[in-house]
Amino acid sequence: MKTITTAVRGALLAGAVALPFAAFATDGYFSDGYGIKSKGMGGVSIATASDSMGGANNPASMFFVGNRVDAGLDLFSPHRYAKREGSMQGMIDFAVDSDSTLFAIPEFGYNTRYNKDVTLGVTVYGNGGMNTDYEGGQINCSPLGGPSSANGLCGFGRLGVDLMQLIVAPTIAWQFSPNHAIGVSPLLAYQRFRIQGVQLFAMLSQAPENVTNLGYSNATGFGVKIGYMGKVGPVNVGAIYGSKVNMGKFDEYKGLFAEGGAFDMPEHYGFGVSFKPAGNWMVGVDYKRINYSEIASVGNPSTNQAPLGADNGPGFGWQDVDVWKFGAEYQATPELLLRAGYSKSDNPILARDVTFNILAPGVVKDHYTLGFTYAIDKSSEISGSFVHAKKNSVTGASLFNGLAPAPVMGSETISMYQNSLGIAWGKRW
Repeated sequence: MKTITTAVRGALLAGAVALPFAAFATDGYFSDGYGIKSKGMGGVSIATASDSMGGANNPASMFFVGNRVDAGLDLFSPHRYAKREGSMQGMIDFAVDSDSTLFAIPEFGYNTRYNKDVTLGVTVYGNGGMNTDYEGGQINCSPLGGPSSANGLCGFGRLGVDLMQLIVAPTIAWQFSPNHAIGVSPLLAYQRFRIQGVQLFAMLSQAPENVTNLGYSNATGFGVKIGYMGKVGPVNVGAIYGSKVNMGKFDEYKGLFAEGGAFDMPEHYGFGVSFKPAGNWMVGVDYKRINYSEIASVGNPSTNQAPLGADNGPGFGWQDVDVWKFGAEYQATPELLLRAGYSKSDNPILARDVTFNILAPGVVKDHYTLGFTYAIDKSSEISGSFVHAKKNSVTGASLFNGLAPAPVMGSETISMYQNSLGIAWGKRW
């Protein structure tokens, strides 16, 4: 009972610390990896067991890591850019970089062996990444019914969104046969959202007073993640399924998001393998599918002919994505373990939806990673990771073409690249 109480206290503390900082945008708005060790290996984690981040990666892996605690910090730096060109003799052309380019992202995990076949643990992690902050006063939107000194989407003041999602995942893992385990993690989720500077969108909404500049709106919800991990000959195999996390509605923004402010977290699933081709080497491959299109506020096309906030109202138009992750570990010395990896994700954003996604340009696809773990002593270690997400861009016709009295004839481009540098401490007993 004491160990369970310790885990709960640790989870609450980590959640309180992590909440103001949760910001990602990599595999859509899922992280490219959960845990510094996973991030250093291209995000590979479904068939590996190296830390207590299993509630985010594969709950079954918690059985194989035994007694340990992990705490880390990732310095995440996304660079977002948006522009419009070719509009009304350049009247509403703009080009702007998003401010807010550095975030500190904590992580926490704890696991303990309850008996020879069962472990109990908890993982705290975040999603998010629709965080943008563009300056205003760049263009003259009076021909569209907006202000003469406006931001890129013809609203007043600064333009941007802030979405943060925090998940606490208590985890039980059970070895049902030698070298084979299953795990279950209830997902206790909290999220908050804020948007500013989209006053022009109010005329497209069924609830125009609930569209923009209303501060933070909060919601809680519940889902579940289940996982399997086992050893088949020399190969470790794993599989995961994460349910849709059903969230309460963002009531303050019921005129913006489809279904009256609904913003659930999408279903996802995947599988992985890892093996040792030589004594000092371990390699792994993961596949993950994230079903963004099933969440109306995320997946509905921005071109839907319905009011904002309606069940079939416009959304961000995100497509489902397939993600492949490849990674390797090399035991360079008894104390030093080196990692490298590569991750390839689909881009969820189509050209037709670029205008809405100026707010959330989650278009990166290619991640290149490096990492290490150094053993301080027999029970403690330090791990580090570096991730670079290559710049990617999407260009499409501006939705303002349909709003202007005459065709705007403009196109818009969104782009992003990212870097992150992380460090974590782990201890086993």
